[in-house]
Amino acid sequence: MPAPLDHLTRPKAARSARVSSWDQRGRNQDYWTTPAHSSRVLADLEGPGQITHIWMTQFCRRTLGPGLIDPLEADTVAPVMEIHNALGVNWEEPDPDYYRKVLIRITWDDEEQPAVLVPLGDFFGVGHCMPNSYQSALFTVSAKPEESLVFGGSAALNCWAPMPFDKRAKIELVNENDLPIQQYFYIDYELHAEPLPEDTLYFHARWSRNNPCNGWAPDIQTNSPEVNIVDDTGDDNYVVLDVEGRGHYVGCNLSVHHRQGSWWGEGNDMIWIDDDFRPDGTRVWPPSLHGTGTEDYFNHAWGMQKNAYLYHGAILHEADVPGYSVNYRFHVTDPVRFEERIRVSIEHGHGNHLSDDWASTAYWYQTLPSPPASIPPLEERLPVRPAAAPAPTPSPRSGTVAEEIAVMRERYRERFERHLDHLAQRTAQRGERSLAESEANTRQAADLRRRYDGRRNEGSRNDG
Repeated sequence: MPAPLDHLTRPKAARSARVSSWDQRGRNQDYWTTPAHSSRVLADLEGPGQITHIWMTQFCRRTLGPGLIDPLEADTVAPVMEIHNALGVNWEEPDPDYYRKVLIRITWDDEEQPAVLVPLGDFFGVGHCMPNSYQSALFTVSAKPEESLVFGGSAALNCWAPMPFDKRAKIELVNENDLPIQQYFYIDYELHAEPLPEDTLYFHARWSRNNPCNGWAPDIQTNSPEVNIVDDTGDDNYVVLDVEGRGHYVGCNLSVHHRQGSWWGEGNDMIWIDDDFRPDGTRVWPPSLHGTGTEDYFNHAWGMQKNAYLYHGAILHEADVPGYSVNYRFHVTDPVRFEERIRVSIEHGHGNHLSDDWASTAYWYQTLPSPPASIPPLEERLPVRPAAAPAPTPSPRSGTVAEEIAVMRERYRERFERHLDHLAQRTAQRGERSLAESEANTRQAADLRRRYDGRRNEGSRNDG
């Protein structure tokens, strides 16, 4: 087995490159704006090549009142007020659900189906729209303490999963929100001189959710004798992945909102592959991989622990936010290989007796074509959040002060309308600039491809 850093000791016929959200005017507003209900092409690359790293950070904020600075006056600077919200200067709050309202979509080689179609947050391990810092072999999240464990908090997101492409790689941000999203990003890649081998496996990711899972006894306590039924089919399991093709499964993250207040992780993991499926589609028993419990599949024991290792760990622990958890397991050194089909599933409570909210992102590599991709509509993706306290209502006044209050309220309304109008103008301007910079990035990437190929061809002629 080669050492993991052996590639650093050998030359490779490749050309390194990057597309990013840098301000192409040479100023400091290095993020793109994707308006509400629109999409933006972050990268459109000509192959052959491989994406080696993706970094992102973003913010999506709702304006609550008119700030003291005209939005149009801050059109060319970094979002200093959005990063540190100075109440009174500007009055905004993050959209708590935007990590699931925005999608990342990746398509390889002009395929009809995207290989990746996942909510932005869940792709990187931001479950329930609550970022928390963690480190793993494939993904990391880095969040400031004041942004951690907050619905809609900002964070830095990284992915190091290798993503080869032969003809083309297209990465898009799809904003299904009613608000614009402001996106910083790097997409680092390398160009290759030779086409990819025909048996190359391509990176894929899909998102699933059951809210609630179809539990038969959510009212009966976990681990009580009455829930210890026989499950020798796995028919009602939560399905992480069910796909046909040839490749290997490399893991998942799982977000759980547990509603009973006990313990949710007694379900067994069950993975069927290839000849575990009969010709009529039914499954043999037991599957090729049968586990002993949800926490065991995630390589914990006696519940989940607060740790984050290379290949397994907890991103969000119930000790951080009661009832909420996010865990991951990456099969990097032990991929689950399949030649025809794979079905990855987990019981939600022993015998599937619990009715919790489960959502997962599955990661795998397989040959093309990519399987059909779909994702639940926005309303079915939103996280479950605790109910907020009702806002206080204004108390009436009388006399001359009531008259002044009425005048001030009208003044406030008019100033807020002007503020929102200028915000809309700024969003439109930034959206147009981001679109132009997206097109410029595509042209620059195509130019790099031509220059690299030209230099390679020139070198071949000189060698001859």
